[in-house]
Amino acid sequence: MEFKTNVMRILDKLKIKYNSYCYEGTNAISGLDVANVLNQNPLCVFKTLVTVSKSGNHYVFMLPVEKELDLKKAASAVGEKSIGMIKQKDLLPLTGYIHGGCSPIGMKKFFKTTVDESAKDFDTIIFSAGKIGYQVELGLGELSKVIEFQLADIAF
Repeated sequence: MEFKTNVMRILDKLKIKYNSYCYEGTNAISGLDVANVLNQNPLCVFKTLVTVSKSGNHYVFMLPVEKELDLKKAASAVGEKSIGMIKQKDLLPLTGYIHGGCSPIGMKKFFKTTVDESAKDFDTIIFSAGKIGYQVELGLGELSKVIEFQLADIAF
């Protein structure tokens, strides 16, 4: 039996079709490394970032691995004056995920999620399956059956 992450079990339970990828045992550390190891276009391989606003609200942003989060655009997209990245030590207690294995699916609590609008240029996007070494691929329509999200221009 192949290994299943919690994200994959959630997708299976909801009967959502997805492709899964395993790159365990490779030297892939960065998102670009992952895209290269999987032989995928880095524009359709997405990273999941968690932020906090001055008001203490947390937000999740998904964007292509070769791009950076524009904090001003991201804050504007969620109606905040400013946001910043959460501290790495706060990620696990807040989301249940570790750095490098954070997925928008299956967090301890749902946070307002924004996906970079470039995702609509692809039939599917690839993102963390919730464990380092594992990725899932699905379309935005399927993703919307699992989590609520908005599309916005948040990357540079």
